Amino acid sequence: MAPGVNLNRDEIRRAAKRLQGKVIRTKIIPVAHRLSLKLESEQHSGSFKARGAMNAMLSSDVGSDGVVAASGGNHGAAVAWAARTLGYQSNIFVPSIISQSKLERLQSYGAQIHVVGAEYQESLEAARSFQKGRTCVELHAYDQPEIVLGAGTIAMEIDSQVAAATTIIVACGGGGLAGGLATWWKDSKRLVLVETEGTQTFARSLAAGEPVDVDVSGVAADSLGARRLGEIGWQALADSKAESCIVNDDEVKEAQAELFNKFDVVAEPAASAGYAALRTGRVQVNDTENCVLIVCGSNTK
Repeated sequence: MAPGVNLNRDEIRRAAKRLQGKVIRTKIIPVAHRLSLKLESEQHSGSFKARGAMNAMLSSDVGSDGVVAASGGNHGAAVAWAARTLGYQSNIFVPSIISQSKLERLQSYGAQIHVVGAEYQESLEAARSFQKGRTCVELHAYDQPEIVLGAGTIAMEIDSQVAAATTIIVACGGGGLAGGLATWWKDSKRLVLVETEGTQTFARSLAAGEPVDVDVSGVAADSLGARRLGEIGWQALADSKAESCIVNDDEVKEAQAELFNKFDVVAEPAASAGYAALRTGRVQVNDTENCVLIVCGSNTK
């Protein structure tokens, strides 16, 4: 993180200016009364992660060995895309659960890919070992200020696109995206974080009153499979009064199919979790609320 940088609205504004012309201002589509979808699924590299990766790279002094990142797939693809765009080399460490589509996207960006471990944490440890003795910059998937600030630019866009929005529904893994939204909005909007039964980092942390380790599994584990909520996200979310909601894998699969069949929206399982929460009634939205659901990625299996 650059000296003097804080997590606040001004820094998100600076990130937005930095990213202007480099990332897509993704569209919002209305799909029901007082419900719209924010299609980060149409972002460069196939997910919202492009914002944080590009912002972090533009804010860093990248050495001769380029950048290194560990990822379940989406962050790695975003880092590889940003590195290729800016002319840097990238080494991306991924777990064996990575989906084929995400692996192919990484390959298409020319990344050096290292498949290590069964889950994200093992890939992260390998990436940090690789970094030793090399002049490369690590870009953390979610617990790094520049990453969180990049994600926070989504909130800025939503404010300008749906000024009347009162309620935001979004999937949560390590808390980078949710933390960015919470940094911008604090508790001025109802923020609902949706996780699957196999990826309950926020729910378990909320119950414990602090970030705790969780076991990860299930259909969304490659995207939401952080073992522990990031400290940055946790601190931001503590001020936002964010709510927790849990859905199961079958509900996610059904929501994913409906998003495509009903609205022609391609969403990966993690990005379908929020819609699963709505269609099952696990999240209740009343008639006075104006809801925006963030479809965070489209890198399907």
